Amino acid sequence: MSRHTPSMSVMVAAARKAARGLQRDFGEVENLQVSLKGPANFVTAADRKAEKTIFEELSKARPGYGFLMEEGGVVEGADKSHRWIVDPLDGTTNFLHGIPHFSISIALERDGQLVAGLVYNPISDEMFIAEKGQGAFLNDRRLRVAARRDLAQAVVATGIPHIGRPDHARFGAELGIVMNEVAGVRRMGSAALDLAYVAAGRFDAYWEAALAPWDMAAGIVLVREAGGFVADLKGGDTMLDSGGIVAGNDMLYRKLGDLLKKAHKPG
Repeated sequence: MSRHTPSMSVMVAAARKAARGLQRDFGEVENLQVSLKGPANFVTAADRKAEKTIFEELSKARPGYGFLMEEGGVVEGADKSHRWIVDPLDGTTNFLHGIPHFSISIALERDGQLVAGLVYNPISDEMFIAEKGQGAFLNDRRLRVAARRDLAQAVVATGIPHIGRPDHARFGAELGIVMNEVAGVRRMGSAALDLAYVAAGRFDAYWEAALAPWDMAAGIVLVREAGGFVADLKGGDTMLDSGGIVAGNDMLYRKLGDLLKKAHKPG
């Protein structure tokens, strides 16, 4: 998309500015791995610094808009119709371990509808953007979801609940059924990039539970604008509220959703 709308131009500029700090900080993580204290505190600071940069840039460009942010929570704006949904560092554990797979995620909500999304990996310099009715793009190249119709040929992404998170047994049941039906399951560590990869046709489908709105808001726009479909884990449209999501083309997102429901049937 060579001609950004004003809103998307604002989002791209904010993401690129925050990315410069994350790139510098990521370069320091390797040095911190060998220290006794470890890099955890440093990464938390990097996360907050990136969010502050995005907040300041978006606020300057659109003074009345509200915010929903991972670190800063809800910030009410004078303009009740518009809200930014921001995750400054999606894939914190990857960042912490020096794995170059993490992203900045920014979405714009208008009157309760997601209308624009951006997911940017500062290390690979891959910028995924989409606006409602305008299509989805990766560095100006038009994106389409994969065309595969058969789960047996599909590579499916997911997220695994880590220590301290609920639903380990639930995930085990889901994985047990899904991995017997698909060509492969991948766990990459950034929900926003997982959805961007579905939009780009790299993953055929994706599912995850217990996500926050900022993990998936931008990715939802990307998948839809790339010709794909998203639903919650019950087949509805409550992704941002329920925290569950299934994504893929018109056939695979349904097939994957049916498998997941089967995983939780009694007996």
